[in-house]
Amino acid sequence: MTTTVSHDSVLGPWGWFEDYYPGQQMRHARAATVGEVEGSGPAKQVMNTAQAHFNDHIMKGSPLGDDRLVFGLATASLVYGLASQDTAEHAVAELGWSYLRFRAPVHHGDTIEAFTQVVAVEPSGDEQSGRVTFRHWGRRQDGTVVFEGERSTLMRRRPL
Repeated sequence: MTTTVSHDSVLGPWGWFEDYYPGQQMRHARAATVGEVEGSGPAKQVMNTAQAHFNDHIMKGSPLGDDRLVFGLATASLVYGLASQDTAEHAVAELGWSYLRFRAPVHHGDTIEAFTQVVAVEPSGDEQSGRVTFRHWGRRQDGTVVFEGERSTLMRRRPL
């Protein structure tokens, strides 16, 4: 027997275009600890030659700390991922990332939590969607902000 499920019935009740307003702030429910694989793996995959990502011995005595650094785009992806439950469930398309700022080092074993502020909410020419721009930031377990960036998303409007 086959069951047909409406796409709208599997989506959450919140997070439609109409639910966002400029200045709105969110602290996202989850945090994540960065492990070895997600911390240095992406640096090797993109051939990033900064040895601080994958050479244990070069970091000893460094002003950035004695442990290897997490690849910056892995940090950005983690923050955006932690924010996605509240900011991407009804997304039609990701329109872009901008203003990426890596504010402090992240090391393997650090736990990152994410926050969001809605920067802009703009209707589009499409009656079914609108553009929402978010400012996301992440901080370590000690409260230090490690990443900031903006993300623009085309968001579905709530069905009538």
